[in-house]
Amino acid sequence: MPPALAAALAPGRRLALPPLPLRGAGLALLLGLAFVAIPLTANDYWYNAILIPFLIMALAGLGLNLTMGYAGQASLGTGAFMAVGAYATYNLLLRLPELPLPVSLAGGGLIAGAVGLVVGLPSLRIKGFYLIAPTLAAQFLIEWVFNGVGWFSNYASSSAISAPRLVFLGHDLSSPAGRYALTLTSVTLVTVLAWRLVHSQTGRNWRAVRDGETAAAVIGVPVARAKLSAFFAGAAVSGVAGALWAFAYLGTVDARSFDLDRSFQAMFIIIIGGLGSLSGSFIGAAFIVLTPILLTHLSNAGLGGSLDGGQISNLQRILFGALIIGFLIKEPNGLAALLGRLRRPAR
Repeated sequence: MPPALAAALAPGRRLALPPLPLRGAGLALLLGLAFVAIPLTANDYWYNAILIPFLIMALAGLGLNLTMGYAGQASLGTGAFMAVGAYATYNLLLRLPELPLPVSLAGGGLIAGAVGLVVGLPSLRIKGFYLIAPTLAAQFLIEWVFNGVGWFSNYASSSAISAPRLVFLGHDLSSPAGRYALTLTSVTLVTVLAWRLVHSQTGRNWRAVRDGETAAAVIGVPVARAKLSAFFAGAAVSGVAGALWAFAYLGTVDARSFDLDRSFQAMFIIIIGGLGSLSGSFIGAAFIVLTPILLTHLSNAGLGGSLDGGQISNLQRILFGALIIGFLIKEPNGLAALLGRLRRPAR
C-alpha cells in the first residue's frame, strides 16, 4: 500500500475539506444565473424541455456516481430506485397529507435508500461485473411490483396516476417556474450533501474500496459497511430524482417511466460526464438532454425536417454508442477530466 494512501486513510487523521469545484466568484455567478437570471428570462419551453429534465437527470447520474464512480460498485438499478422514490413520495403525500412537501421528498429518498441497501447485500459476496446481475434483477422486480400491486397506486384503474398538487407553505408550485424552483433547490441541497459526503471519511473509504478492496481491508477500511453505505446513498439520491421526475416533470407517477432505459441513461451520463466526478454528472446530463434537441434542430435546418422522430432517435443511439466507446478507450474519466485538462493551460 502506498504510504500516501495509508496516511490519508489512517484513523483519526484530520484532513481539511478541499475547495468546491467552482469556487468563490465562479460558484456565486453560477448560482446567481440559476436562481435569479434564468427565472427572469426563461420561458415555459426552456423550463419543461431543457432545464427541469437536465437537473433531474443530473441528480440521477449523481446518485449512480456515488455508487459506481466513487465506490466502484456496478449497478443497473437506477431506474428502480427512482421508481421507489416516486411511489414512496406519492404515498407519503397521499396517506400523510400533513407532511410538508420537502419532508415527503426526503422520506421518499430515504425509503429508496433502504431498498438500495437491500439490493446491495449481494455486493458482500459478488464483485465487479457480476454485481450487475442482482441490480438488474431488482430493476425488473421492482417495476413488476409497482405495476402489479394496486396498493402503491391507491388502486387506480390505470398504472399511471396523477401526482398530487405541489404546494409548500401555501405557495402553489405547479407552474413551470415553480417546478423549476423546486427542482433547482432540491438538486442544490442534495449536491451539497453529496459533496460533503464524498470528502468525508466515508467517501475516502469508498475510493479505497474502489481502488483495491483487499488493500483497503488490510489497512482497516470497513469494506462491507463502505459498500452498503454507497448503495444506500446512491439509491437515496436517485429516489429524490425519481420523485422530482414524476412530480416536477411528468406530472404522473408511472413505473414504466423508470424502466431499464432510464438506468442505461444514468449510466451513459456518468460515463460521458466522468466517473467519480460530481461535476461530471451535470456535464453528462447536459450532453444527454441537449443532444436530441440539437439533432432535431440540425435536421430541421439542414435537411428540411426530412428525418422523422424515429430516425433521429436511432441517430442519437448511434452517436451515444460511438461516444461511449470512444470515451472508454481514450478518456475513461469523461468530459469532466477533458475540460479539466483544457483549463490548466489557461490558468
